[in-house]
Amino acid sequence: MSASTRRHQILERLLADGYVEAKTLSRDLDVDASTIRRDLDALVRLGKAERTHGGARPIEGAHSEIPYAVKEHVRRDEKMAIAQEASALVSDGDSVILDSGSTTYQVAAALRHRSGLTVITNDLRIGKFVATFPEVRLLVAGGELLGSVFTLVGERTVEFLSDYSVDWTFLGADAIDPVAGITNTNTLEIPVKRAMIAAAARTAVLADSSKFGHRALARVATLEEVDTIVTDAGLDVDTAAHYGDHLRRVDLAP
Repeated sequence: MSASTRRHQILERLLADGYVEAKTLSRDLDVDASTIRRDLDALVRLGKAERTHGGARPIEGAHSEIPYAVKEHVRRDEKMAIAQEASALVSDGDSVILDSGSTTYQVAAALRHRSGLTVITNDLRIGKFVATFPEVRLLVAGGELLGSVFTLVGERTVEFLSDYSVDWTFLGADAIDPVAGITNTNTLEIPVKRAMIAAAARTAVLADSSKFGHRALARVATLEEVDTIVTDAGLDVDTAAHYGDHLRRVDLAP
């Protein structure tokens, strides 16, 4: 793993959890403590973190969203495997909502050869991509732009979504915990995500294994409010058992 990718993963965890411990990072990322210290020092120099005894925490008031250009390269193989599994839930002619995010973008890619789909999204990158699909009807929500992640949010986004009923919502998540449920760092996205769940007959949460066992700032939904959770096989079997029978673990492509 490159230093850039590793630091992006550390930043994701820092923003999701509000604190990172150097010893835990060293174990989880399989690098020595001196490497983690250099990573944390680099984030400090970038103004993304401040050091604490044994770890780091986010700079108070710093922007809490990780730019899309960063997210799309982190755990890309896992996201593609999750997206392939998610796309298998969709039949030709279905209607789907794709939440904003790099994993749901991969779902869009996996659906590009389906026919008769209706796709609704609040992600401008997904909207631009799906607009090139010949067999798909596309609806893009209105609202205010969160520029770094190409996401539309706000009252108009929620009102737009409330007018529709779809077969599937595919939802991203910053963190998933057996007790806290599905949580998100940016509170502006919470009403939109809830509206997506309300609009769907079935909801699948898509999250790579690094998101599990963590809690972000605000709750999106309890585990009982979603129908399926799809992750990669990096989530061990014992941990997966805490999330119930509707959790799916998928292997990476060989």
